Amino acid sequence: MQKRTFITGLMATTLLSSLSALAETAWDGPTAGPTAAEGKSIVVVAGDLKNGGILGVTDGVEEAAAAIGWEVRVLDGAGSIQGRTAAIGQALALQADGIIINGFDAVEQQAALENVVNANMPMVAWHSGPKIGCDAPGGIFANVSTDAMTVSEVAAEWAIGDGGEDIGVVIFTDSTYQIAIDKADRLKETVEAAGGTVLEYVDTPIADTSSRMGPLTTSLLQKYGDSWTHSLAINDLYFDFMGPSLAAAGLSPEAGPQAGSAGDGSEAAFQRIRSGGYQAITVAEPLNLQGWQLVDELNRAIQGEACSGYVTSPALVTPEGLAKMGDGNAFDPDIPYREAYATIWGK
Repeated sequence: MQKRTFITGLMATTLLSSLSALAETAWDGPTAGPTAAEGKSIVVVAGDLKNGGILGVTDGVEEAAAAIGWEVRVLDGAGSIQGRTAAIGQALALQADGIIINGFDAVEQQAALENVVNANMPMVAWHSGPKIGCDAPGGIFANVSTDAMTVSEVAAEWAIGDGGEDIGVVIFTDSTYQIAIDKADRLKETVEAAGGTVLEYVDTPIADTSSRMGPLTTSLLQKYGDSWTHSLAINDLYFDFMGPSLAAAGLSPEAGPQAGSAGDGSEAAFQRIRSGGYQAITVAEPLNLQGWQLVDELNRAIQGEACSGYVTSPALVTPEGLAKMGDGNAFDPDIPYREAYATIWGK
């Protein structure tokens, strides 16, 4: 089966030959909207800056804020519910002109976010729940994301294409987040619909991967042995800490379970894929672009304009695609999104 290296649009069947094909892709996002609101100060409440996806989006927000002329402050929830609650409270105390909820479930912080709504503070989000686009639950003006179900389908289809119907898959998710449950369920459905076997559906907190994944990997190897052919996870972070246990068991990256992530395309994941470091693929989101989109959506919310409704496209990142892409360790599509947003903002 031909290796797939790039997915564009909202359908998993629409595939291009390489990441470099993005150089020929026109801007498909908004071309009209309000000019920049002047002198604004915003707060990013990050779920956990150790998460490469959240960090990548935060970097994009900071870049876009500089372009639009806003001040931005980043508060790190540090991977805990209590930390995120405290960060939202701090954002309210700062009396920001707008808040970006970055990488955690709005339902988890329902009470805290109600205080944001009651303060009439515009709010946009990245990965705040299963509903993407405009008017997301919890008073969120826009929830920016790729189509999460497409992301899961692409990751699962890669595993099927890589190993055939005899694959034995372990799926890693975190039930703290509804979107993580939905993504894992779609991974499972897609694998089983193609005749593959899901050996185990592992629910383990993404914030605790550094301490849990080593022992968990060893336990799974003892339990399933060679029948464990592929690992699929809802985030790259699960694979940050799996490799040492596989190596300790005497398994090379080629011989061990082949790992694929249904998001988000972290720098560490790109490095593993490029170097053969116990991860074969990731389905990456354009994190920097999404940071710019968050700023644009917040500019619209602040000025009472309509949400753009733009949904970005993910990319299936493979070693072959990275070889054509160069030395970069992020999926930053070569489309003129910076220029497009700057034009809208009058910058």
